[in-house]
Order: sequence, then structure tokens, then C-alpha cells
Amino acid sequence: MKKTLFVIVLLVSSVLLYNCHSSKKMMATTRPAAPKITYAANIQDLVATNCTPCHIPAKGGFKKPLDTYAAASANIDEMLTRIQLNPGDKGFMPFKHEKLSDSTIALFKAWKATGVAEN
Repeated sequence: MKKTLFVIVLLVSSVLLYNCHSSKKMMATTRPAAPKITYAANIQDLVATNCTPCHIPAKGGFKKPLDTYAAASANIDEMLTRIQLNPGDKGFMPFKHEKLSDSTIALFKAWKATGVAEN
């Protein structure tokens, strides 16, 4: 009787442990998708805030315009290079301002990495 009870407990425990393992595996493989990074939703406001007035013609800027999706997406490589420089380095942007935060720079990088979507 004790042997039978022991075998039943062992089988039930094995089934329970097996199911726990597979549910953890399923949870690990079904992660929610990362939010889509687009010019309109994420980048446009950053450019308007950090690149004004120099790169915004409507605000009197006379440098290379970056106020449209076409301009920003065409110049993303140069923008990334320049915003990653340190203040004092030649070409550092935003000129005469503090370096952008790591999270802001990461957003520009992610926008490029995901294909520079407009909307």
C-alpha cells in the first residue's frame, strides 16, 4: 500500500512540475512587442525641442533644416554621430547646449534601427 501511494504521489508531482516548467517557457517566448518608434510620435518633438532654432527654418534657423520627416530621416546618420559627441568636440550638437540624455540618444538609435518610420 505504501509503495502504491508513493508511486501515485511521485507521478502527480512529476506532472505538476512538468506543467509548471512549460508555462514558464511559454511566458518567456510570448513577450509583448516593443512599441513602434516613429518620426511623428517620438522624433519630431525631440528635434523641435533640441534642434531649434538653428535647424528649424520657421524659427529663424539657417542651418541644414531638420524640421520634416524627409530631412530628419535623410540625415539620421549625421545626427546620431553629432549628438553622440561630447561637448567641446568639433561638430557636437546641440551647439551651445548640454549633451542630450542617454535615453534621448537611444530613442534616435532605435528609430534608425527599426527603419526610420514616419507614422
